Amino acid sequence: MISSLISINLKLQTMDHVVCLDSDAKELENLMNGSKSMIIRGSDKRDFPYSSVNAGDILYFMSCIGDGEVKARGIVSSVYTSERLSLEASFETIIRNQDKLQLPDQQFERMAGKKFLALIGIEETEVIEPIRIDIKRFTSPDDWLQVGNIDLVSMNNS
Repeated sequence: MISSLISINLKLQTMDHVVCLDSDAKELENLMNGSKSMIIRGSDKRDFPYSSVNAGDILYFMSCIGDGEVKARGIVSSVYTSERLSLEASFETIIRNQDKLQLPDQQFERMAGKKFLALIGIEETEVIEPIRIDIKRFTSPDDWLQVGNIDLVSMNNS
């Protein structure tokens, strides 16, 4: 009985994540203007953030080619993580969600065909007072850090 209570309590806690967005694809701008309401991550193996993000979590957005500042946040409204997909199923999944993803051709080509996809719906996206993050922790335009609490990685407090 105690283990049931513990797992229920853990599910109720939200997690903060710092997410790099593709500046060439104008992902942040499109989230802010409402033309985009979903982000995608894809891999040929079960890779982060697979099974690590849940509805209600807070995503803090930054451009990975930028200045190391988080400039907006949003709340995860939905999460879809695929099982192993065939080439065709991967394409179909992205095409079915393209109205929310708004992927430009280059980003579509990079994601379509991946064996594992994570589609994360975003709501209540808002501009925030910039939070400085140590950008050395980010190594690619698709980086995603699960940080627990944004204050733990903020350089604003140092």
